[in-house]
Amino acid sequence: MSVTPDVYLGRQPILDRAQNVVAYELLFRSGDMTSSGVADDLLASANVIINTISQFGIDSVLGGQTGFLNVSEALLMSDALELLPPERIVLEILETVAVDDRLIDRCRELKEKGFRLALDDFTYHAMYDPMFELVDIVKLDLLAMDTKEVERTLQRLRQWPHLQLLAEKVEDHQHFQQCKELGFALFQGYFFARPTILAGKRANPNQLTLMKVLDQLMRDVEIPEIERTFKENPTLTLGLLRLVNSVAMGLQHKVGSVRQALVVLGRRQLQRWVQLLLYARSNGEIAGPLMTMAAVRARLMENLCRTLPGQGQKEEVVEQAFMTGILSLVDVVLGMPMEEVLRQFGLADEVRNAVLKKEGLLGQLLTLMAQVEAGEFGLVSDSLARLGLTVETFNKAQLEAIQWAANLDREIQG
Repeated sequence: MSVTPDVYLGRQPILDRAQNVVAYELLFRSGDMTSSGVADDLLASANVIINTISQFGIDSVLGGQTGFLNVSEALLMSDALELLPPERIVLEILETVAVDDRLIDRCRELKEKGFRLALDDFTYHAMYDPMFELVDIVKLDLLAMDTKEVERTLQRLRQWPHLQLLAEKVEDHQHFQQCKELGFALFQGYFFARPTILAGKRANPNQLTLMKVLDQLMRDVEIPEIERTFKENPTLTLGLLRLVNSVAMGLQHKVGSVRQALVVLGRRQLQRWVQLLLYARSNGEIAGPLMTMAAVRARLMENLCRTLPGQGQKEEVVEQAFMTGILSLVDVVLGMPMEEVLRQFGLADEVRNAVLKKEGLLGQLLTLMAQVEAGEFGLVSDSLARLGLTVETFNKAQLEAIQWAANLDREIQG
């Protein structure tokens, strides 16, 4: 897999009102940055952006989703922009771009070519009025605006009913609900990955069964005992078999029972699918933004662990890396304190300390995952240096993880 060795890629999910991922904002930064706050004018070159996307591969980065890409004035006016697939890309016009006849003409030209346009970090001014017939999406950073300013802006924008409103930096579920009530259709921020802890809340029956099975797999109990646990919940058995068969790794025949799944896949592989099932939604859907995020974390941590100096041959550490990534968000889906959740499992101290305290090698890797997701590339660079990893090695591992999670999602949905 050929990737640009000195460029970091980040992507931040954009969700709809049902909390389904419908797009990703793509973030690119030079690998030689020393601070996460450095403004490099989108790598200072339109060609670098285009070449980077070309080398990463649009499908590798986005799966089946749309990509939002920040564009400075230089990039917006560049002919290189037209090398991108317009049906896959929304161009986010930065607030620093001057609104004039030249911009309007260029936007009209890009629209004719099939691109969708968004206004980033929008603050209303009458100069934008001629743009609204061309723009599809308006992004508002509600944390940077007071309530009255938000209300005035929304009232103005209602004159153009075709506009989709996107709320940026939605950081918790209460904020998400407020934005929905205001009429926003799209949402960006990690509210979906923030735990809402309810005192005395218990896991639902499906989750309790899965936690019991996961504990049994970790303790290497006998297969008949694991089967009996699954038989207590036939719906979960069907969900497990659907998941296993969707990612059956080239098996010639479908797996038809829990026993067969254990025999064919082995305990460790089955354990992975049970961990992923913890992220099933209450309506039975397996896929969702939390599962995708956890799956990318787990696979990326596993991939990086295999490449670490002195760790490549330690399969137990590799398995622990995957488990740490999966379990790192389980408090969100269960709505319970992480310490209480982890008490249900016979976890190795290395995994427990990584998830709870970000300690040890696994803790370093988990911290790296959070830095990547937040687009804190200066911190990413520091973390990679401490781990002895190059940007190129990281990019390869990251792309494989994104592809793995996207394939998993497609197979499950298919």
